[in-house]
Amino acid sequence: MADTLEFNEIYQEVKGSMNDGRLRLSRQGVIFKNSKTGKVDNIQASELVEAIWRRVALGHGLKLLTKNGHVYKYDGFRESEFDKLSEFFKSHYRLELAEKDLCVKGWNWGTVKFGGQLLSFDIGEQPVFEIPLSNVSQCTTGKNEVTLEFHQNDDAEVSLMEVRFYVPPTQEDGVDPVEAFAQNVLSKADVIQATGDAICIFRELQCLTPRGRYDIRIYPTFLHLHGKTFDYKIPYTTVLRLFLLPHKDQRQMFFVISLDPPIKQGQTRYHFLILLFSKDEDISLTLNMNEDEVEKRFEGRLTKNMSGSLYEMVSRVMKALVNRKITVPGNFQGHSGAQCITCSYKASSGLLYPLERGFIYVHKPPVHIRFDEIAFVNFARGTTTTRSFDFEIETKQGTQYTFSSIEREEYGKLFDFVNAKKLNIKNRGHKESMPQSYDEYADSDEDQHDAYLERMKEEGKIREENADDSSDESGEETDESFNPAEEDEDVAEEFDSEVSASSSSSDDGSDREEKRKPAKKAKIVKERKPRKKLSESKKGKDPNAPKRPMSAYMLWLNASREKIKSDHPGISITDLSKKAGELWKGMSKEKKEEWDRKAEDAKRDYEKAMKEYSEGGKSESSKKEKSKKKQQPQKGKMERKAAPSKSPAKSPAKQLGESFKSKEFVSSDESSGDNKKEDSEEEEIASTPPSLEDSASGSD
Repeated sequence: MADTLEFNEIYQEVKGSMNDGRLRLSRQGVIFKNSKTGKVDNIQASELVEAIWRRVALGHGLKLLTKNGHVYKYDGFRESEFDKLSEFFKSHYRLELAEKDLCVKGWNWGTVKFGGQLLSFDIGEQPVFEIPLSNVSQCTTGKNEVTLEFHQNDDAEVSLMEVRFYVPPTQEDGVDPVEAFAQNVLSKADVIQATGDAICIFRELQCLTPRGRYDIRIYPTFLHLHGKTFDYKIPYTTVLRLFLLPHKDQRQMFFVISLDPPIKQGQTRYHFLILLFSKDEDISLTLNMNEDEVEKRFEGRLTKNMSGSLYEMVSRVMKALVNRKITVPGNFQGHSGAQCITCSYKASSGLLYPLERGFIYVHKPPVHIRFDEIAFVNFARGTTTTRSFDFEIETKQGTQYTFSSIEREEYGKLFDFVNAKKLNIKNRGHKESMPQSYDEYADSDEDQHDAYLERMKEEGKIREENADDSSDESGEETDESFNPAEEDEDVAEEFDSEVSASSSSSDDGSDREEKRKPAKKAKIVKERKPRKKLSESKKGKDPNAPKRPMSAYMLWLNASREKIKSDHPGISITDLSKKAGELWKGMSKEKKEEWDRKAEDAKRDYEKAMKEYSEGGKSESSKKEKSKKKQQPQKGKMERKAAPSKSPAKSPAKQLGESFKSKEFVSSDESSGDNKKEDSEEEEIASTPPSLEDSASGSD
């Protein structure tokens, strides 16, 4: 028989919610570690008095009762594990694992039994439901009726808030069954009542979450936050961890209290209580207890009279009452010498503290991530500038935290820290050989396949091709027509006072004209024809043409989209795409090969259809080309006819001087007509026929 048994993916029922974790049974007792909070429940073997095996919603469950009345429930076992557990309990704990099923008749009339911390409603010998009395927040009585109110459960979508019991009157004298019922509940219920005086009071402490200034009254079992608007009562049993963190300016201190379950105000939940202190603020504190009581209760951890810095006094008192260690930053030091890193999380700027066993971010919203729940970390390019980078953390549950806008000087220190803690670094291979230049490691995670990114790249290429076609049309005209150097030359020729004075200057001007003529001629011919082809090809895009085949990822996404929507109701399009990318990335090679084959089949079908389409459309395309060639000379005629009409209007200017600007344009048109005979056949189609040139020169 093995000395230990371990079970993964076991669920512990706590206040109506199921917390998954890991259960370990050994000779010494039962240990359950919560995967979400890291909290460990340890039940000594000597404390166990009863063990019950029963069928529950998640399969089969184990119910353990202890001597002090506490009840522990663990669900998620398989039916085949009963024999193994029964043998283990019998040999190591000397307990019989009894099988006891719940009553499912649906009756609402039965008897109530109080056993330790549990209220059990039974029909006959079978329990219908059980209520842990620690979940009860209030108990009120009426005529033959008892009402139980419960703490709201933040982890569950729907919470049970109230149950009413009808208690029939009895014939016994002197005993009120309603009051007896209520007293049994209240004796075990988690009803906080501020009875007696506070041990000590801290006045007007600055609190960041919940924001405001609060008086903190320290009671033996809970602390009371009293503000101008809200009051909070926090039992010490809900305190999970304590942190004392120095601010980056070295003048202030954060004191962080982690709470589970959190305190709430309306729909807002506060999982962390964050207090901010100045290091210069001192206090003298006197506890409201005599010295013997202080010594007996706190065993030297506190004294009746204490003095020192305010943050030291608060942390010291909380440590003694909660009986938990205070976590402080380890040996990490950033580029500036501080024990934290300035960064942004979501919309707010804050401080990230690398600790010995995790990371904590303060302050809005506070985040605590333990090393044992981190799947991997990643260093990524900053979204706005290359002077910073992002630090991404993904947990084993799939939650991702991105801390952005970290100064690039912090990279070396942070990378060394993560490496020393042996955390998985997603893009390690690129970073090992990387110097301090951020540009070299910014894209180091490109080797990781991202299906969503691949699809976006493919769509981007198609959009860029279309955009390039349209930009080439407009870009050629604007770039060539707007040439500041040429414009300066034109202005110098037109307004130069010495241009008309000598014939040599006019000859120079004509030389410049001849130099510009070929460029202008080439511009006219080569600009318009490609533009016409592009525009016509766009207009003539056949909607009946075969559509391009989809990639393997897109085929899979179309087939799986509805399933993803049903698994995640209300998911947005963006989140759906991200989720699909994650599922595709985690898919096995065998399944991906199936979709790759489908993509190849679709590609072959597309090529075959495209071949048939292109062969069938050859005759039509040749006819269209012939009609275009016929239309282009006609268009050239219309343009040439318009040119001679300008020359008579400009003739008076010709008599004034050879350097007049309009004369240059007329001569360029004429020379272009003469030189077009020497161009290729393709250029002659777009230019003016020789017959029209002769008529034009005759009219001049």
